[in-house]
Amino acid sequence: MTHARGPLFLATVAAAGLLLTACGSETTGSPVAAPETKTETTSESPATTSKKADTPVAAGGDITAPGTKLKVGARAVLPMASGDKTGTISVTLTAIEAGAKEDLAKFGDKAKNVTPFYLRVKVENLSGTDLSYTSVSLRGLGTDGKGTGVIISGDTPKCDSTSAPRTFKTSGETYETCVLTAAPDGSAVVAGEYNRGDYGKSPVVWES
Repeated sequence: MTHARGPLFLATVAAAGLLLTACGSETTGSPVAAPETKTETTSESPATTSKKADTPVAAGGDITAPGTKLKVGARAVLPMASGDKTGTISVTLTAIEAGAKEDLAKFGDKAKNVTPFYLRVKVENLSGTDLSYTSVSLRGLGTDGKGTGVIISGDTPKCDSTSAPRTFKTSGETYETCVLTAAPDGSAVVAGEYNRGDYGKSPVVWES
């Protein structure tokens, strides 16, 4: 597996947030200043609607529609575009796990009042196109359906973030990765969202 490692980064977001530049390629962990985007989820969000993919899907069915809500363990079929590589993948948020505060020791005092959470993710190549070294990132959500106010990137001993291996070129090829997220002590991450590309305004959300 090729590891998409970047510099350690942790920030607590107040009125104005920080967004990581990690769209469609390896995570760099380089922050840029921007207003925090808050995603509201309502009962009107479509649960099962879908649209056709622009790229061939060998074994995955229709593309999952923006705004779809899923349970943890369910898979979403998503378009992938990274540089000159395009295709279709499935993404499954398999688990949301609370980590130990000690796991964030290398972040120092910045993580003093923060608890880590781990989003376990499985990715499958459905289109059979060359998607080697591409990466997928999710964002953790709190009990209110919004971001937790903590932005963090990097790895811990219990959460190893990886990109697709060089062999990720054939239909049915899979890999697993972990997305590090966090919440203030006393809060929790209970959901995860995919908000890249066409899903920026209407993310796909996995709920516990």
